[in-house]
Amino acid sequence: MANPAFSRPDMPGPQPVDATRVNEVTVARPAPLLHFSAGEIPDRIFKFLITACGLAVLAVLVLIVYELVSQSTVSWHAFGLKFFAGSDWDPVSEQFGALPFIYGTLVSSLVALVIAVPLSVGVAVFTTEMCPKALRGPLSFFVELLAAIPSVIYGLWAMFVLVPILRNYVQPFLSATFGWTGLFSGPPYGIGMLAAGVILAIMIIPIISSITREVLSVVPQNQREGVLALGATRWEMIRVGVLRNARAGIVGGIILGLGRALGETMAVTMVIGNTPQISKSLFASGYSMASVLANEFSEATGNVYRSALIEIGLALFIVTIIVNALAQLMVWTVTRGQPARGHV
Repeated sequence: MANPAFSRPDMPGPQPVDATRVNEVTVARPAPLLHFSAGEIPDRIFKFLITACGLAVLAVLVLIVYELVSQSTVSWHAFGLKFFAGSDWDPVSEQFGALPFIYGTLVSSLVALVIAVPLSVGVAVFTTEMCPKALRGPLSFFVELLAAIPSVIYGLWAMFVLVPILRNYVQPFLSATFGWTGLFSGPPYGIGMLAAGVILAIMIIPIISSITREVLSVVPQNQREGVLALGATRWEMIRVGVLRNARAGIVGGIILGLGRALGETMAVTMVIGNTPQISKSLFASGYSMASVLANEFSEATGNVYRSALIEIGLALFIVTIIVNALAQLMVWTVTRGQPARGHV
C-alpha cells in the first residue's frame, strides 16, 4: 500500500524517466578512443626516432662484424691459427703471418703506457687536489685540447720535431747508459718503436687524464677530511684517501687509453718504420696492425692477400672492443653512474 506522504501534490517526488531521453543520452556519450590524441602523436614519433637511432648503432656494429668475418674466411681457411703465430709476410708467394704486427702493436702501446700513465695521473691529481681554482679550468681545457688534434698533425710534428730530438739527443744517451739491456741498442735513426711509443703517449695523455680526474672528483670529500684529521700529510691524504679509493677507475682509464693506442694509425705509420720484423731493441723499425692496413690494403690484389689484411683488422677490432668494455666496467665500479663533482 502506498504511503500517503509521498502522494501529496505539494511535495516534490520522483520524476518520471523518459526512455527516449535516456536513449538519446546513451547514444550521445562518446565511445572509448581507439586512436591517439593530438598530444600523444609527437611523443610516439619521438620515441620511434630515438629507438631507431639506438638500433641503427647496433646495426652498424653488426654489419661491421659480419663484413670482417665474411671477408677473412679465405685467410682463415688457408692458415688457421698459424696466421697469428707466423712471422713471414710475403705477398708474392702468398705466405702471411701476423706476429710481427701484433708484436709491434703491443710494444709501441706498452711504451706509450709507461710514459703516459705517470704524466696523466700527475696532471689529474694536480688539477683536482692542488691546482689553484683560477687555473683549474684553463689547465683542464688545454689538456683536453690535445685529444682534438688530428693524428696526422701528431705524425707531422713527430717527423719534424720528435724524430730529430730522439736521433740527436735521447737515443745516444739511452744507448750509452742502458745499452747493456739490449732494449736501446743499434744505430740511432730516430724512427722506430721508441718514436711510435712516445707519440702514442702524447696522444693518450688527455684520455687517461680526463678519466682519472673524473674518478678522483667523485671520491667523497669527507674521505679527505678524515685522513687529514688523523694527522696525515697532504701527500699521504692523496695517496691513501684519494688514489687508493679511485684505483679501479684509474686502471679503467689506463685501459681505455690502451684501446686508443692499439688502434692509432696515421701518427704511428709515419714514425714506426713500417718493417715487418721482431726486434728486441726499441730503436729498430717495426709495424703495427693498424699501420699495415693503412699502407698495404690498396695494394692487395690477390684474394688471400686481401683476406689476410682483413683478418688483421678483425683481430684489432676484437681486441679494441674487449679493452674498451673492460675500461668502462672498471670506471663504473668507482663512479657508479655518479656525476663528477669539483672540489674547492
